[in-house]
Amino acid sequence: MSRETHIVGFRVGRETYGVPITSLHEIVRVPEITSVPDAPDYLEGVINLRGKIVSVVDLRKRFGQPATAIDRRSRILVVEHRGRLAGMIVDSASEVLKIPESDLEPAPAMMQEGGLDCVIGLGKYQGRLIILLDIAKVLAAREVRDDAAKAAAAGSAKAVTAGKGASAGK
Repeated sequence: MSRETHIVGFRVGRETYGVPITSLHEIVRVPEITSVPDAPDYLEGVINLRGKIVSVVDLRKRFGQPATAIDRRSRILVVEHRGRLAGMIVDSASEVLKIPESDLEPAPAMMQEGGLDCVIGLGKYQGRLIILLDIAKVLAAREVRDDAAKAAAAGSAKAVTAGKGASAGK
């Protein structure tokens, strides 16, 4: 008997994506989102999910697609990331897809080299390709760049402060 991987399928734009069902906490309708100042554009804000504060990322913006209005089919996929809950706004969520392991392939090298390291593979399902995502990389990829930018800014701020201190001592 061949093994199957259970994937939660969802749509962003014209594409169907999937994440392992084990990484999913729940799927909810999009409630009111509180925006957070100085957040990256793809971070929509936070929601209160039964007393827990959950950061919400808009996957359209995260993937560089034009933003669209939230509609009745829009959903938030709530996942656990670094021990905390995080949400991802998707255009719609579909059923759980059971994909035989023989129909799963690793991401093409071109995707990896092109900076699309959040794509971990492709699944063939009923004549369609499902793009399989690494949740940690989807949620963390830009954080790394932001941290590097902050570190660079802090380094230049120290240099400016050191420069001021040196000129003040003269």
